[in-house]
Amino acid sequence: MLRIESIAMTAFPQSPVQLSVPASASLFHASPTPSSLAHCPVLVTGGTGFLGRRLVERLLAAGRSVTILGRTSAPDLEKRGVRFVRASLDDAYAVQAACAGITTIFHTAAKVGVWGRYDDFFRTNVLGTRALLEGARGHGVANFIHTSTPSVVYNGDALSGADESIPLTTACPSPYPLTKALAEREVLAAHNQSLRTVALRPHLIWGVGDPHLVPRVLARARAGRLRIVGDGLNQVDMVHVENAVDAHLLAEHALTLHTAPQTVGGQAYFITNGEPVYLWAWINELLMGLGEPPLTKKISLRTASALGALCESAWRFLPLRGEPPMTRFIAAELAKDHWFDLTAARRDLGYTPRISMAVGTAELVASLRAEKSTFSSVTR
Repeated sequence: MLRIESIAMTAFPQSPVQLSVPASASLFHASPTPSSLAHCPVLVTGGTGFLGRRLVERLLAAGRSVTILGRTSAPDLEKRGVRFVRASLDDAYAVQAACAGITTIFHTAAKVGVWGRYDDFFRTNVLGTRALLEGARGHGVANFIHTSTPSVVYNGDALSGADESIPLTTACPSPYPLTKALAEREVLAAHNQSLRTVALRPHLIWGVGDPHLVPRVLARARAGRLRIVGDGLNQVDMVHVENAVDAHLLAEHALTLHTAPQTVGGQAYFITNGEPVYLWAWINELLMGLGEPPLTKKISLRTASALGALCESAWRFLPLRGEPPMTRFIAAELAKDHWFDLTAARRDLGYTPRISMAVGTAELVASLRAEKSTFSSVTR
């Protein structure tokens, strides 16, 4: 049993963190596909990404015919019968052509990031989604499941138990939430009897194989470039990648039911593990599980926000590469509550998280330990 040590107890609650995986837990169970969908071809945008590939794997396991639209090819998936359309979302002709012969579109691709030119985010996230919707209409696609983000309701405040009634953001210091909000609005407005649409908002997708969230956190911590922002007691919702896949498959099923389209169609749903965690305690759990020292140094939200504004100005007016180390958006995300009410997803989609935070974290720590051990052996 791994405990947050006393050095961090001034910031975090004293609760044990169990890192054993129950023998009965299966992180890769493939949910049964309803017979009505078994022979329906699907298109997955971003099918080689973290979420997209897990979704493709589950669709293949269910015997579905899968087409991937993306920029990065996957020869291993093509050998298993996946049709690959190599194109970016800003290629409207290719995007629309890829919709031919498709029954369901899972739109997981997006330009993600906390910094960049608004026009670049708009071209991919808004115009790309618009082209996909036009292709869906033109080729008679029946179902459109759009992967959105809880960031579309960013308002600068803490979000504690927020539900889908909270309005979409129109003022955010980051182009990603702004453009994803515009895209989600268009997807939901496109819902009708011919094209059934729904938007899912998975929050902080993580799990074994995550190439983004956890590796970046660990890299910054190991480089001594990560500080607790705020008092360290902010709670956040996360979602294990397999639970996120479940939600997408459940949404497709719900759209095909005789009664559900009127309920689910044209709606957005928060998707999380339903277990808010203390963000910095969870990060320290990962660090200590890997034999790394826990984070103890802090920076106030006010200072982080001021630093973020300064960094944004420098990156905007100077020829600096990459993303700023801090932005106002990042400061708020790291210091404030961000957890959501799952009532609607449970009621309308039948969504129940299968992989708990404890089981998923134990699996992740075990995987990272194995990677670390392998790397150490190779570099000796």
